[in-house]
Amino acid sequence: MAQSKTFIVLLRSLIHIATEISQITTFNPLVKNQCFDLSRRINFLVPLFHHLINDAVYVPCETIVSLQLVFLSAKDLLLFCSQSSQLYMILEREKIKFKFNDLASRFEQAIIEISFDKLDISEDLKEQVSLVTAQFRRAKEQFDLPCVELYEHLLSIYNQSCDVNTEPAALRLICEKLQFVSLEDIKQESIAIHKMIVDGHGFFEKSEVFEENTQGLSIVLKKIEDFLLKESENNGGGCFEKTTQVLSSGDLPPHTDETCMKLCCQSLVVPEEFRCPISLELMKDPVIISTGQTYERACIKKWLDAGHQTCPITQQIISSPILIPNHALYSLISNWCEANGVEPPRTRRVGNFWICKETSDGSSELINLDTLIRNLTSSYIEDQRSAAGEFRILAKHTDRNRNLIGEAGAIPLLVDLLYTPDVGTQEHAVTALLNLSIYDENKERIMASDAVPGILHVLKNGSMQARENAAATFFSLSKADENKLAIGASGAIKALVALFCEGSPRGKLDAATALFKLCLIHGNKGRAIKAGIVPKLVEMLTEPGGEMRDGALAIMALIVSHPDAIEAFRSTNAIPILVEFINNGSLKNKENATSVLMYLCRGDPYYLSIVASLGVINPLLELTENGSERGMRKAAQLLELLGIGRPL
Repeated sequence: MAQSKTFIVLLRSLIHIATEISQITTFNPLVKNQCFDLSRRINFLVPLFHHLINDAVYVPCETIVSLQLVFLSAKDLLLFCSQSSQLYMILEREKIKFKFNDLASRFEQAIIEISFDKLDISEDLKEQVSLVTAQFRRAKEQFDLPCVELYEHLLSIYNQSCDVNTEPAALRLICEKLQFVSLEDIKQESIAIHKMIVDGHGFFEKSEVFEENTQGLSIVLKKIEDFLLKESENNGGGCFEKTTQVLSSGDLPPHTDETCMKLCCQSLVVPEEFRCPISLELMKDPVIISTGQTYERACIKKWLDAGHQTCPITQQIISSPILIPNHALYSLISNWCEANGVEPPRTRRVGNFWICKETSDGSSELINLDTLIRNLTSSYIEDQRSAAGEFRILAKHTDRNRNLIGEAGAIPLLVDLLYTPDVGTQEHAVTALLNLSIYDENKERIMASDAVPGILHVLKNGSMQARENAAATFFSLSKADENKLAIGASGAIKALVALFCEGSPRGKLDAATALFKLCLIHGNKGRAIKAGIVPKLVEMLTEPGGEMRDGALAIMALIVSHPDAIEAFRSTNAIPILVEFINNGSLKNKENATSVLMYLCRGDPYYLSIVASLGVINPLLELTENGSERGMRKAAQLLELLGIGRPL
């Protein structure tokens, strides 16, 4: 009993520490994303601890103590990241990186020590903990800190003596990246440095190296302060603005487009969204990466070529190297340049963006994709509708067409049109995406363009044809497990069940195929059951015509393994209907009906007695002889539950 009390005390301690961690909400901007990710993963583990307390399940105390120690280390690191000097964290970026990676390894190891196969917890909770463990594993393998250029500039200034003049461009970059705008910002940074000195550093052990760091940082901070004062004087006494354009310290050769653009931009305030987050310069060729962030093509390509696998802004894993041209932003930048007398950006493209289209008379014509793409962003709905319709047709034939359209950057613009109130345009857009998704690389492009909410919008609110094609698009995108998870988490399952219940014959079929594919992930089975799919599945087994019987039985056999399914089936009259299929259905339907009955009858004497009374023994014996390997196995299992051994 004493050991049990200790176990519960430890679990409550973990929950308390997790609560304290969740209350730390302000972090150093340089590691903000990493800190929020760590805090979020820790909170995902809390339901497990509540379950262990409520069910009084025993887990070795040593395992919980290991978790407690790593929780406390995480809390210390997050507190440090919420209070520390930004300048110090840049200089100690490798040490910070080591701390985060070490924590990820310790979390992964501590969670692995829990034997989940011995615990009576739901599959959803197991899946959640498994995902968190995988996230910790990826975090330790691919963790990195951005701002390499910032580190190099700061290190250069840090190593200078206080009497050496520092390049203004380097100081300007530091101020821009760290958002040092006024002397108040410098004061707060100085307080953070001095607090670290007083606290003995607060996280890392105090040492001579630390003392040297803080002394050097004070010199750097003084140079930044002098720079801001000088900038303020040059601006007529106003404070240094966050939106000031930051120029590269290197001089470009004269008479280049880049030089003209920079010279013009020096006297203009360039909108923040037009600047590359890496170079801070006006983008000439903006591209979208898999995390949804936009960068200058050359900058993000250099980042990827250097071996980085995370997004510089969000620190999310870059799941695909595909760079999608951001035509909408490119158009806005071009318009801004023209309005402000700046040479508009001219981008170079690799590849041929003309595409061949067959006409009704059998001849061919070349279509300029750039023209079609421009029409997708036209202010005239007729142009948008026509262009979306063309893409729908062009994407219907050959992977070459689909790849060219994807490379040309049409996908994000088609995604935008999913929200249009024009019915025809919306139908063309979602159908074009469906046709494009047949090509596997376009699946990645579509997911990277944050298309799921738009497709879901069409599935809920579009015309019946648009809803059918939205369901088919979800089916096509659900090839990868991570896409199944993302689509399921979006709320799409409920909308697909609604289409399955009330749609046209084709809509029901499209919804059924999408639901079947998505429910291969266990968590999505529970979502479908909660959305009320079970009564409709049973109803479809007896509908006149029986077009949906095969699909309904297949989905039944898939979702019946979920713990919530049994209760849902008990409120229906499914048993005699399933027995009828075992007696007279096709071989596939016999196997699926047997599988469903096996799950329903397991541990339920009442159901077993009903099944036995309905004359199912002989058909099951026949299935053990003539069925597929799966059918034979399920029939033998059901016979065993009924007290009938498998024949020799």
